[in-house]
Amino acid sequence: MENWELRIDNWKTVRLGDVCEKGSSNIAQNEIADNCGEYPIYGAAGFIKNVDFYKQEKPYIGIVKDGAGVGRISVHPAKSSLIGTMQYIFPNEDVDINFLASFLRFQNLGRFYTGATIPHIYFKDYKEIKFKLPPLETQRQIAAQLDKCTALIAKHKLMLEKYDTLIKSRFIEMFGDNPIDNGKWKVESFGNIGSCKNGMNFHYDENGIEINCLGVSDFKDNSVVDCDSLPKISLNEAPTNEYLLKNEDIVFVRSNGNKELVGRSVIVYPKTPTTFSGFCIRFRKNYDELNSIFLLRYLKTEYARKKMAGRGANIQNLNQQILSELQIPVPPLALQEKFAQFVQAVDAQKAKTHQSLEKAETLYKALMQEYFG
Repeated sequence: MENWELRIDNWKTVRLGDVCEKGSSNIAQNEIADNCGEYPIYGAAGFIKNVDFYKQEKPYIGIVKDGAGVGRISVHPAKSSLIGTMQYIFPNEDVDINFLASFLRFQNLGRFYTGATIPHIYFKDYKEIKFKLPPLETQRQIAAQLDKCTALIAKHKLMLEKYDTLIKSRFIEMFGDNPIDNGKWKVESFGNIGSCKNGMNFHYDENGIEINCLGVSDFKDNSVVDCDSLPKISLNEAPTNEYLLKNEDIVFVRSNGNKELVGRSVIVYPKTPTTFSGFCIRFRKNYDELNSIFLLRYLKTEYARKKMAGRGANIQNLNQQILSELQIPVPPLALQEKFAQFVQAVDAQKAKTHQSLEKAETLYKALMQEYFG
C-alpha cells in the first residue's frame, strides 16, 4: 500500500475521450442464429453463445447503449464480440481496462441517456468527462483491490442464493411440490385462517409523529424484515392498532408497476411501533394449526405465487378477495414446526452473511468514492 502513488493531487487530469476510443462492428442477431464455435458473443444481459468468428482483437469495455440497462458496464476478452444493443470502448496503453471500467461504473453513464420511449446513450454524450488518472501500476493495484471487493460481494450473494435454494429444497422434501393436491392433509381457505388489512395512505407534508414504515422497496428478496432498520415516516396522528404490525404478521406487496413483485411476502417481528404503506396488505393469523414460518414459505412457492398473480393493465394489483380464496394446506403441526426450526437455523446463517455482504458493499463504495469521487 505504501508504494502506491495515492497522492491524488499528483495524478494527471484527463478527458475520457482522450484516453479511449469507441469501437464499432457489432454483430447482428441474424448472424449468430445457426452459428457455433469457440468465440463468445455478449449482450446486455451477459454471455449469449459461442460462434466461429469474432470482431475484436483486444480486450474492451462493453457499455449497454439502449434499453432498461442503459449505461451498464462490463469487461470482455479479446477475440469476442458484442450484440447490437452494446457499444465498445478501448482504453489506450496508459489506462488499465479494469481501472477504467470501475471509474465508468462510478460515473453511472445511464444518467446521460436521451430518448422518451427507449433510453439510449452515445459516446459523444460522455466522452467529455474528466477524471484523475494515476500511474499505470497504481491503476492496476486499485483495480485489483476493487476486484477483490466485488468478488467478495459476489461470493456473499451466491451464498444467500444457496441458502434460499436449501430452504426450498427442504420444503419440497417434507411437503412435496404442491401440498394442496397430495390428498394427505386438510386444506383451509386463506380467508378462514386470519384477517387482512390494507396499509396506510399518508401525505409527505404530515408531521408530528415519527414511526417506522414497511414499504414495497423494503421487501427485496427477504423473508424476514428487520423493522428497526426501516425508514421512518411522519404522521399528524399516531396510527390505530390495526395499522401497527405485530409479531408473525405476514405482509404482501399489494400494488406495483412490476407484476413480478406483486404478491411478494415477508414476516415481521417488530420491537418498536411499525406501520405499513398503502401499497401493502397485512395478514394476521388466528389459526393455531398453522405455523407462521411454514405458512410464509408456502406462500412463496411457485404454485401460491401464480394464484396471487396481479391483475391490472398497468399497475398490477393484489387484493383481499384474491388472498381470501387461496387454498392453504395444513400438514401435521409437528411437521410444520420441524420445518420452521430448520428455516430459523438457516436464516440465522443468512443474517450473518447479510452482515458480511453489507460490510463488503460499504467498503466497496468507500473505495470507489476515495479513488473516483
